[in-house]
Amino acid sequence: MHKKFRETHLFSFLQRFDAETKPLDLSLANFFKSKKSLGAHDRRFLGDSAYALVRWKGLLDHLLGKPGSWEERFLLYQRLDFNRLPSDIPAWVRSGASKWLYDEVLYSHGEKMAATLCRALNEPAPVTIRVNPLKISRDKLLASWKKRFGAEACETALGIRFPKREPLTSLPEFKDGLFEIQDEGSQRVAELVMPNPGDHVLDYCSGSGGKSLAFGTRMQGKGQIYLHDVRETVLQQAKKRMNRAGIQNVQFLKPGHKQLSSLKNKIDWVLADVPCSGSGTYRRNPDMKWRADDTMLELLIQQQREIFALATDYVKPGGKIVYATCSLFSKENQEQVDYFLKTLPLELEGEPLSILPTFNGPDGFFAAVFSKKILTSDKISPQTM
Repeated sequence: MHKKFRETHLFSFLQRFDAETKPLDLSLANFFKSKKSLGAHDRRFLGDSAYALVRWKGLLDHLLGKPGSWEERFLLYQRLDFNRLPSDIPAWVRSGASKWLYDEVLYSHGEKMAATLCRALNEPAPVTIRVNPLKISRDKLLASWKKRFGAEACETALGIRFPKREPLTSLPEFKDGLFEIQDEGSQRVAELVMPNPGDHVLDYCSGSGGKSLAFGTRMQGKGQIYLHDVRETVLQQAKKRMNRAGIQNVQFLKPGHKQLSSLKNKIDWVLADVPCSGSGTYRRNPDMKWRADDTMLELLIQQQREIFALATDYVKPGGKIVYATCSLFSKENQEQVDYFLKTLPLELEGEPLSILPTFNGPDGFFAAVFSKKILTSDKISPQTM
């Protein structure tokens, strides 16, 4: 496609995106579906350009001296030298953050880390997958991809990282369930859920089941995994992913399912991957950092407390529950841990996991493992499955 037509498509998409409330990745995917004639190079240009412009919108508008049009921002971005920016640009603008985001990161991680973390959130996100050990070993899959894609092993036991974006979901290995696309940080959170074969595990805010797919292989088809989410559409996606991966010991429980009440105080492991700001993953949807504010964060903090309290009801005495977010903010992380320890019958198991985003490294995640206290009444009248 001619350069001029590519740019026309780019500005058309961005104007359409401005009028929507969908996240950038979903909006872009829908745009591509409506433009079947776009080739792979055209899509890459549009995707890379759209993400860059949204990431650096604050800096571009600062340099323009006004909220610019997408055409003005694009022209400025093309000639911008990031190594020679004016020295009087505020730190949050220079690092590609909103003032609100910068202040929250500053509060959570201190002055030395604030600019570094905000700048990391403006880098392209790495492409990482998790191998399905039920179907293939990492070594075998990596051997077939190393020369073809330049793929390399991650620090996680089953992770493989790619140096650039590839059409991974069109590969036969994906369709055969040999791997799932999953950030390395998300894999590390899933590793904290350590069920034994025969255990019962509840993924309380399961989404489409990414973390259940990871820890589910530990169970060797024994015991039971329950996936619960308020959105039926994501549970349907989770069912397809579980089938593709070959994990069969799964039940899908939508809100109000009659089985939920019978599971209270009986689950060995509960994962509460709660709704959060997503600040640790802003590089994947950089538009979210321009929408976030105090009101949003306050609502999320209250929602997290309510959800986690409900999830704790399912843990059997002596069982474990994992609280997880993809946030960088201490208000959603350590401060919530402190609140749970004061208000719920829980004990903290070891130090919480805190992962900060780095260039070509994992996204930002936080997770804490708790055990449910065994009370006197539990010892007198133990409950069984």
